[in-house]
Parts: sequence; structure tokens; C-alpha cells
Amino acid sequence: MIGPRARSRRVVVAVLAAATLALPPLLPPEWQSLYVFIGLYAIVTCGLSLLMGFAGQVSLGQAAFYAIGAYAAAIPAVRGAPPALGLLAGTVVAAAIAAAIGVPLLRLRGHYLAFGTLAFQLILLTFIAEAGDLTGGDIGLRGIPPLGLGGVQAVTPVEYAYVTWVAVAAVFLVTRNVVRSRPGRALRALATSESAAAAAGVPVAAYKVMVFALSAAYAGLAGAIYAFFLSYIAPGSFPILLSIQFLVMAAVGGLGAVWGSLVGAAVVTLVVQLLQEVGSLPGMPTQVPAVLSYAVYALVLIVVMLLLPSGIVPALTARAASRRRDDAASTEATLGDDARASRLSSVP
Repeated sequence: MIGPRARSRRVVVAVLAAATLALPPLLPPEWQSLYVFIGLYAIVTCGLSLLMGFAGQVSLGQAAFYAIGAYAAAIPAVRGAPPALGLLAGTVVAAAIAAAIGVPLLRLRGHYLAFGTLAFQLILLTFIAEAGDLTGGDIGLRGIPPLGLGGVQAVTPVEYAYVTWVAVAAVFLVTRNVVRSRPGRALRALATSESAAAAAGVPVAAYKVMVFALSAAYAGLAGAIYAFFLSYIAPGSFPILLSIQFLVMAAVGGLGAVWGSLVGAAVVTLVVQLLQEVGSLPGMPTQVPAVLSYAVYALVLIVVMLLLPSGIVPALTARAASRRRDDAASTEATLGDDARASRLSSVP
């Protein structure tokens, strides 16, 4: 039987899903593309939050898998392959490469692992720039066809918004099931102490590679949609700053919180957009938008870490739980007082 709290959560999720689908046509044209990017960033950040929040593995190269997904989807498409297969190709190729490099890379820990993932992104960007016959080199890959299946094609930002947010829903559903499964509980034990998890029978190395590949698959899926949406990709589309951006989004929303990735992606993207518009006002120096785009990640991260160290969603969840406990204690105290008053009134 479904309890009242579970029923209320389902109602909230249904309302949010309906609002998500109804919103794209209502947005101004300049905000429709931003809506697509928030969804794409939420997908990548969800994988990073799973990797860092549940498995305790730090990555500074998540944009590398975003790039792998984009190129794995775009290269066959420009050569005549069905674009719909690009989504599968971007997801599978990113996961496969992550699994391959994860075996040696995940032997590192802490900041060594972070620098290892960062180095992987730098190596990947160098390879993309040099492999001009395959990737288009520094000039980039042009003429990527629109995403489509059969005779139906996604052309407008509204149509890509629906594609993106359906992917967001699928990724969140998979993540929710993983977190609640036996491997999810093992990942939480692994994040707490690898030695204790290994002593309890958890296959630490296999689970670390598994969650690393899953987070890369999410990034690959988002990268594939990104490639079809813009119809053009280049090494400059995937800078190191993008990996930092994903990391900030995960920390702001709350590491290990499934909904935190969506909140973090929305908050950081909107703040960056707002500051860029402020920097583009008449009279502002031409370098202000670029400076603000770099500074905003540090400012947002510092503010959130000072006020909400665990992130926005965990802080709100803890506050709501504390309020429920206070209400329950208050109700119990009131019922106890009423019961004592009733007993006293019955005494002759």
C-alpha cells in the first residue's frame, strides 16, 4: 500500500514532468536553447554526482566523455549512417573507453585520480585536433545532420528540448534504480572506506570501473545530443573549463543527490547566463563577459559551500526532515497533554 508521503512525491514528480513538457513552446526563442543546455548539463552532472557522491571517485575530465559521445555520434552521421544510431554510438563508445582506461586509472586515488582524468582530457583534445581526416581537426566537424528517426526529424530547439528532457528522465530513472539496488549500497560503502567495503565482500575494483563507465555513458549520451543540436563540433567546444563547470554543478546541487544534478545545472547555468547578459550591457568593457564566465564558478561554489556545505538539495532535504520531526514531536506532546488532562478530569 502506498503511503501518503510516497503518494505526495509521485504527485510532485508528475506535476514537474508536465511542467517540463509544457514549458519549451512557452519560452522565448533565446531561452529555448538554454533550456536544452540545462538538460544536457543535468545528464552529465548526474553521472558525475553518482561517481563522486556514491563511489567517492573524483573526476576533472568529464567533458572528455562528453566530447567522445559527440564525435562518436557525429562522425558516422556525416558519413551517411542513421543519426538515431548516433545516440547509441555516443553512449556505448564513451562507456567502453571509460571502462578501458578506468582499469589502470582508477588505481589512483584522491587528487592523483583527479589529475589523471584531467590529463586524459588534454590527451583526447590533442588527438582530436591532430586527427583531421577523421574529426575535422581544429576547424571542426561541420554538416552534422539533424537527429531523426524514419521520416521524423528534430530541427527546432523546442523539438530538441523534448529529446533532451526525455533523456534526462531516462537517466534519472536509471540512476534512482542503481542507487536503490544492491550495487548502489555497495557503492556507498565503497565511498566510506574501500578497505571496509573489500572486507565485506564488495568487488571494489569492478564496481569502481562500473560506475566510472556509467557516468561516462551519461556524458556520451549528452554529447551525442549536443552534436546533433548544434550541427557543428570542434575541440574548442570541450575545454577544461567545461569539466570544472560540471564539477561545480554537482557540488552546488549536492553530491550523491539524484535531483541535485538538475538543481545544480539549472542554478549555475542561469547564473552564468545572467552575468553574461550583465557583462554585455552597453558601456561594459569587451572582456567582462569572458572574465565573469570564469569567475562565476568560483563565486557560486564559495557561496554554496559557506552557506550549504552539503549542497542545495541535501540541505533542503535535511531541513524538511527536521521540520517533520519537530512537527511529530509537537503532535506527540499535544496528544500526551490531552491524554493527561483527560485522565485528571475523570478523577472524582
